[in-house]
Order: sequence, then structure tokens, then C-alpha cells
Amino acid sequence: MEGERRWGAGPRLTRCPAALAVELYRRLSPEETGELRLQPQGSQEATAFVNAFLKLSMPKKKDKAIQDMLTRKAVVLEHYAKKKTKQKRKKTKGFTAKQRREMRLFEIEPKQQRYAIFLPLHQLWKQYIKDLCHGLRPESQPHIVQGKLLKADLHGAIITVTKSKCPSYVGITGIVLQEFKRVFKIITKEDKLKVVPKLNNVFSFEIDGFISYIYGNKFQLRASERSAKKFKSRGSIDL
Repeated sequence: MEGERRWGAGPRLTRCPAALAVELYRRLSPEETGELRLQPQGSQEATAFVNAFLKLSMPKKKDKAIQDMLTRKAVVLEHYAKKKTKQKRKKTKGFTAKQRREMRLFEIEPKQQRYAIFLPLHQLWKQYIKDLCHGLRPESQPHIVQGKLLKADLHGAIITVTKSKCPSYVGITGIVLQEFKRVFKIITKEDKLKVVPKLNNVFSFEIDGFISYIYGNKFQLRASERSAKKFKSRGSIDL
């Protein structure tokens, strides 16, 4: 046959006619694109799709800049990462001071107002102070120990009112059950709950022979606030 060659006993190779080769690379007709569900080249829909796609891919570029890039026939799509908005954590609101008073959260029931009940608390407090001061030794420097005691938690300490502008407060001794900004709540050995103001009073407590004095006028802070306060040493403080 014309246009055929034999190569030994192998398969036959036929030359493709030039007309058939041209037919393979021609544009698809509208009927064929409809059957294949393709958009014909150069249609307005295709142009709008390309422009919209480039606009979405490069949101920071202006339309003119995108068209300039298209004329060069080289487009590098940018990666646009959306900023993630951090969700703010909702803070749980606690009770107000008025609500705590109405609920009587800080009130000690009369049957619990017994000195013997809180003696174990005092023993725990003594161990806490020893650990805080790394052991109260005779060679310990008093001003360093005093600085730590002023910031220490006094719940469980046995304190005594040594000086006061009100004579009825002098001599009151007991275990600190509650400390507020302006008052101490103390349980005495007579099982009486005393509320002693800090203002115009001087308190003292003793542990392993070391006596510390607290001037209430300079001590009107909550326990949590005292831990971060810097106390200045002064020679003498009057009521």
C-alpha cells in the first residue's frame, strides 16, 4: 500500500496525512464546545471569570496593575492569608462586696468561734514562718526577718495589742482568723471574737523568741497587697 513501509516482521507504521494533522489542532466549533460544556475562547464570560479570579487572588492589587501584568503574559498569584481574629476570653465576674455581705461569706458561725479549734492553724502558721525565714536562728539579721514578716500572711498568728489610743484594746490577745484592709478579726482564749481596727493601734507577735511589731497606721492593706509592697524602715513611729 502507498504510504506504508514494512520493518521486518514488526507492526505496520502508517504515515498520518497532513490534512488529518491539521484537523487535530483546529479550534473546536461552537457545537462541539456545547457538547463538551466548554466556554469558547475569547468569550465575555471567560474574560470576566479570569478578571474576577485574579482580583480574588490578588486583593491588594488595583485593576490597572492587574491589567499591566496580563499584558506581560506572566502572572504570579499571591498568597493572601486572612488575619485570624483572636477571641477574647470572657472573664468570670465574681461577687461584689455587697453580694458577699448579703451571703455572709466571711461570717464565722457562733458554734465555730472556739479558740481550741484554731490552734492547729497557729501551728501551721509557725511552720510557714520558719520556712519563709529559712529558720529563725540567733545569727539571723533582724531587719531582713522583719521585712519578710511584714509581707507574710498573718492568718493563724497570735497577736497582741501592745499600744492603742483606745485603752480598752490594749492587752487583747488571740489568733488572727481574718485580716481585712482596716481590721483584724481575733479569737481570744475566752472564745470571744474580737474585731480590732488597725488604725491607732500597735500589734506584736512572737515566734521562737523573735518579737515583731506592727504599726497599724502603716499596715492598712489587704494581705494580697502587702506581698507586693515595699516597707521603708523608720527609726520611730508614733500613733
